[in-house]
Amino acid sequence: MLFCVFIGVVYASTEVPSPDSITNAQTTVVYYADGTTEIARLGDENRTNVPLDQVSEAAQNAILAAENRDFYTDPGISATGIVRAAWNNLTGGSTQGGSTITQQYVKNAILQNSEQTFSRKFQELFLAIKLDNNYSKEQILENYLNTIYFGRGAYGIESAATTYFDVPAAELTAQQAAVLAVLIRSPGAYDPETNPEGAQDRWGLVLDAMVGEGWLSAEERALSQYPVVLPKVAPSMGIPAGPEGLIVGRALTELRAKGYTDDQLYGGGLKIVTTVDKRSQDIAVNAVNTVMEGEDRAVLREALVAVDPRTGAVQAYYGGPNGTGTDYGVNQRQPGSSVKPYVLATALEQGISVTARRDGSASKTFPDRPDKPVRNSGGASCPSCTLEEAMKRSLNTTYYGLTYELGPEKVRETILAATGMPETWESGNDQFIGNRTLADPQSAGVDSGLGIGQYDMRPIDQAVGFATFASGGIRRDAYFVAKVTDSEGTVLLENTGQAGEQVMDARVANDVTYALRDVATYSKRALDGGREVASKTGTVGSSDEENADAWMVGYTPSLSAAVWMGTDRYEPIRNAQGRIIYGSGLPGAIWKTFMDGVLEGAAKEKLPTAPSIKGDTGEGVPEPTPEQTAEPTPTATATPTPTVTTTTPPAPRTPVDTDGDGTPDDQDFAPRDPSVTARPTPVAPVDTDGDGTPDDRDPAPNDPSIPGRQGGLPAPAEPVAPVAPGNG
Repeated sequence: MLFCVFIGVVYASTEVPSPDSITNAQTTVVYYADGTTEIARLGDENRTNVPLDQVSEAAQNAILAAENRDFYTDPGISATGIVRAAWNNLTGGSTQGGSTITQQYVKNAILQNSEQTFSRKFQELFLAIKLDNNYSKEQILENYLNTIYFGRGAYGIESAATTYFDVPAAELTAQQAAVLAVLIRSPGAYDPETNPEGAQDRWGLVLDAMVGEGWLSAEERALSQYPVVLPKVAPSMGIPAGPEGLIVGRALTELRAKGYTDDQLYGGGLKIVTTVDKRSQDIAVNAVNTVMEGEDRAVLREALVAVDPRTGAVQAYYGGPNGTGTDYGVNQRQPGSSVKPYVLATALEQGISVTARRDGSASKTFPDRPDKPVRNSGGASCPSCTLEEAMKRSLNTTYYGLTYELGPEKVRETILAATGMPETWESGNDQFIGNRTLADPQSAGVDSGLGIGQYDMRPIDQAVGFATFASGGIRRDAYFVAKVTDSEGTVLLENTGQAGEQVMDARVANDVTYALRDVATYSKRALDGGREVASKTGTVGSSDEENADAWMVGYTPSLSAAVWMGTDRYEPIRNAQGRIIYGSGLPGAIWKTFMDGVLEGAAKEKLPTAPSIKGDTGEGVPEPTPEQTAEPTPTATATPTPTVTTTTPPAPRTPVDTDGDGTPDDQDFAPRDPSVTARPTPVAPVDTDGDGTPDDRDPAPNDPSIPGRQGGLPAPAEPVAPVAPGNG
């Protein structure tokens, strides 16, 4: 009795939402990291509701034949399906059970989850019964047909008809409608373009069911041909046309990898909060647009990826200007010299310090490429350079040689560990898919060219790899999705940051950062206010005279950013003035503008001031001996004594004594008077009358009553004592 009362109370309290509110609830909204600023609204673009009388009878019958042949006579629920689900829930078997169209409508449009449990079936039961009691069968079918997802971004039968056949739903034939009916259970699995055999097999079963129900004649069935379906075109589905559209694309890709279906993503009414900070994103887009103003953007391509080393969260992302076009943030390109920090990290792991010396001569040949000398950019040469100095000057011969010494496979292991790159390419350019990463695409082998950026990486890989250095050797994989909730606010997924994995010794990361701390200043890209930053440039030549790719990557403890520039076809890259673009050029300007903008007002973070690892366990070269510099010949001057400028003491100079009195002229008070060798001692003044005024100044030297001059003139000043020799 109490159970019956409970059932009655639950039934009475169950509310059935209106069709309009159901459609709104299906719209998925993507937000910036603040959880309130929208980036996009998905799934509500390719949806057109139509009344049931604007859906052909053949289409209605095809849907019923595939999904619920007893629709017009059942009570809105399938008792056997519910019992089956309950039994399987208790025994641990499959919880999948047969559902009516009314139940499907409740599940997909109202409950918006695919949880197959008894409790979910119980809730579905009450909603389906009440829906069947409150609405007519025609109303339920109409709402169902307007909300069901048919794949290719098409919601509702009207959108599906135009997407697959370019006709309105009112003109759908039985054959065309059967194609659509097959898609309802699994739009992706039975798309005619991707699975023609499976789609056609099920298409035939739907037509057979229509014949069985009397909705299609046997003659028409025998003459039925599979209809021509339009080519598959990727729908925009509400994804923004600008750079932020690529953020949405990255977030959706991440969620698909976690098992979310397109039905859920585009029609599940989800709230997806990304990790991307709105302010940082605006600064990133502005940095690219400002620096590239006046440049040939019809040819040049750019990408900027910034991650938080402390969490792995992507803070800003610019993969290109087209939100539904190529995403250059995950495009494979050669990194050039920006890969050298990983070579240094490998050396440090083996006990080779940043002060170890290697040959960085302008041009060198190596055993693994004897016929192709490795050259330094601009002819730079340093036959005995520390690895720190060679990093700052970006010496190719040093780091190619170091990679050869360490072993390319060892360096590859370091890169994979620091960046989280897969063993084989799983996405990106088609030409790379299935190939071994950081290896020759034909042989899958790795040579020492790895150490100077010969093998492709992606901007997002570099942002993560440098973030690993920034975080003391802890790698945290980049992620775009912070939180997902359903339409009722239930948290389905939450990511507040990753603990990460210690993939390299903290001392190694410390010393790599130490070696990179002066690169920005050397490249004339120092951050504002003297803010400390570790960075590396990279450039890839398309020939001996031209470049095809240019990079600037750098970090503070709280922000790692990678900037790439190139073209679609590996063409030479030049700026508006016709000059070759290097990493420190336009990419460096974008990187600096972004870093300065995002970090403005933030506390200045310190970088390591000294390396931790000492010594050299490898094949070092000796420290150069100081070069002897030739001294200039003494130059005669007008001064009496010439200035000595040679390192050999001059011969003693014979003193001149003109008057022969034994005192050199330069010390003789009277060099031409042999009777005088020093300044005479002054004689005391004579004052005959004792009035205090010397006779030579006294107008009356014999009259003490007259001490000064007549006429009221002031007395002369006291005589100044003569200066002793050598004091003046």
